[in-house]
Amino acid sequence: MPAHVWQKSSHCAQGESCLHVAATAETVHLTESSDLTRAILSTHPDTFATFLRALKKNHN
Repeated sequence: MPAHVWQKSSHCAQGESCLHVAATAETVHLTESSDLTRAILSTHPDTFATFLRALKKNHN
């Protein structure tokens, strides 16, 4: 399996705690840079898209 290509959130400030996302056609992986356990949350792209829509809707 190839290594994940991680992208840092564009909403991340200059601090230590940033959300990082790596996506494939089948899975979206999320991790936080300040998490010393390097835990990864994985979800289906459709589920992640629904989550992002809800965040954007509630942010306005």
